Amino acid sequence: MKFTVKYLSFFVIQVEGKDGQTNKSYKHYQTLDGYEYLDSEIKVFLDGEFTRVAKRKVDKNPAVEQAPTKIGRFIVEPGYELDSNPNFNMFARLRAADDKEDYKNACDDLVRGYLDTSSVRGGALIVVQAELDKYSEDPFIFVLKCDFEPKIARISDERSLIRQVDMAISARNMKSIQYPYMLEEGMVDEWELKIHQSSHAKYFEDFLRFVTYEQSIPEIVNEHVMEYVQTYVETKWPDENEEERQQVEKELELWAASEKRDIQDKWEPEQVFEAAEKIVEIKPEIELKFRIGDTLVKGRLADFGDHIHIAKLDGRYAVILEGDSFTFDKAFSPVELLQPEPFAVVAQRILEKKVEEEDDDVPF
Repeated sequence: MKFTVKYLSFFVIQVEGKDGQTNKSYKHYQTLDGYEYLDSEIKVFLDGEFTRVAKRKVDKNPAVEQAPTKIGRFIVEPGYELDSNPNFNMFARLRAADDKEDYKNACDDLVRGYLDTSSVRGGALIVVQAELDKYSEDPFIFVLKCDFEPKIARISDERSLIRQVDMAISARNMKSIQYPYMLEEGMVDEWELKIHQSSHAKYFEDFLRFVTYEQSIPEIVNEHVMEYVQTYVETKWPDENEEERQQVEKELELWAASEKRDIQDKWEPEQVFEAAEKIVEIKPEIELKFRIGDTLVKGRLADFGDHIHIAKLDGRYAVILEGDSFTFDKAFSPVELLQPEPFAVVAQRILEKKVEEEDDDVPF
């Protein structure tokens, strides 16, 4: 996968704060055409970055809530076309520019829009129009943001040893926008773009106000679980039991907001199976992860009730995992030599252990 740069504009953004005020400004350093780019120092700096951005893996439904890489889709009102979206029009103008002056003016508009966002930080903003060789002359737009690197020094000479470098940037933590998003090499969707930013930041989400992003897997699961919880409360506590119902809703809100949650002992297995099945239909690979005592169990939600079972044995919890094979990783352990006992024998031993523990607690 090789990209040929047609135009590149380089800007430096300055953000200064004083007395509670933030002053934001930018300076256009240079706009290059493809021939000028080939002989420039920035080609060395950006060498390989376009391919790296395009190949960066991304899921429409990320596995974590604050995923650094996301696919965005332009928002339009029902009955309206894509060109009714201001963010799409911004990228369309950059793609359509076919001389340096038009391209520089289109980039100016993009940078001014970026300065209006609340999460702007100082650094270099590089806007590139590039074609993917061998596939199409329809260009891609890459918006690359490099923050200033603090306390950077350059090796100087034998006398001074090092020299302070002002406004240093690095490609190491580069943020990026790629439009259009490339599903596969040479296959694009003009409705979608790809952003990459720090997982905790909103650099580009604040900037692209008319772009929406799919929910992450945890958000999907949380939303569906809470829908089932609300239905459960409304069914079990009708309006005539308003006070009791409000108390239960408050308890469930506290439960949902907790980072670590205990098993609730509220739903029958059939209710849990039904709720889990609906979620698995949306995303089959959704993970199920919990701790029993000090032991971490990781599996798939789809396997709950089939290969993963949760039970009670005389007041204690037990997790039963079943499968056709049993493998071990890394270091050896004597457990690998085990000849497994029948399940009934193990269950009986657990029950007897509970009785023995109770006997030990009885004072003489």
